Amino acid sequence: MLFFWHYVGNRFLTTFSNMMTNLNLADMETCYKVFRADLLKRLRLRSNRFGFEPEFTLKVARLGCRIYEVPVSYHGRNYASGKKITWKDGFSAIGCIVWYRFFD
Repeated sequence: MLFFWHYVGNRFLTTFSNMMTNLNLADMETCYKVFRADLLKRLRLRSNRFGFEPEFTLKVARLGCRIYEVPVSYHGRNYASGKKITWKDGFSAIGCIVWYRFFD
């Protein structure tokens, strides 16, 4: 079950991230990320929780790395099934996007 407002929030965060990175990602918040170990060694990652995706995306874009998206299957969860994200995490992600774009 995909909640409507979670979908809207995800689309907004992805669009905002794309604007700040000049990328054209379909889903910045996908959580599934694969990369070479040498790339990871070049990044100084500080975020935890839901700040990881914006930080990683902004820093990889800054390095000019190619990003490939591969479709994944997704079945939404409800809070009883373990969904943890709330509107507060969305505002935190916006802050991370701005911080890592302009100040880090």
